[in-house]
Amino acid sequence: MENTQENPTSQNPTPADEAARQAAEAAAGQQNAGAVEQPEAAAEQALAEAQAKIAELQESFLRAKAETENVRRRAQEDVAKAHKFAIESFAEHLLPVVDSLEAAVTHSSDDLQKVREGVELTLRQLNGALEKGRVVALDPIGEKFDPHRHQAISMVPADQEPNTVVSVLQKGFVIADRVLRPALVTVAAPK
Repeated sequence: MENTQENPTSQNPTPADEAARQAAEAAAGQQNAGAVEQPEAAAEQALAEAQAKIAELQESFLRAKAETENVRRRAQEDVAKAHKFAIESFAEHLLPVVDSLEAAVTHSSDDLQKVREGVELTLRQLNGALEKGRVVALDPIGEKFDPHRHQAISMVPADQEPNTVVSVLQKGFVIADRVLRPALVTVAAPK
């Protein structure tokens, strides 16, 4: 007779075998869980770093924005002050002219030569004040007519080249290359 009976230990595990198998499965599960937890921890750390960087960049942006706003505000204040006080220097240069005119009015003289000298002195003071304010008179006699700087009143026959300023009826003035008032001129007519 053949013994068909199988080894009972291979079919019925002993409690020691069962405990060993469970321990092995638990160890494998912990390794798998560790492998899963490790990427999660790395992702959480990367997320935390990214959020910290975002917060840092937002703070830098807000500071830069505030600084830009402060610079803009200061520039506006400087421009407003410059506009407000731009004429101050020019007015200071005109005060001696006012003083001279007031002195001429209060001082009565029958000597026309002295009055003329006083008026000439006052005119020199006024021209000096204008120069200090960068206001310059135009003297365009002999220049080509420029409609930006001259206003032609008439054309007259002249020996000069056509379209050339012959005479000035009223001075023009410029301030820093900007025309305040064009010169009133007569221009040579074409021949």
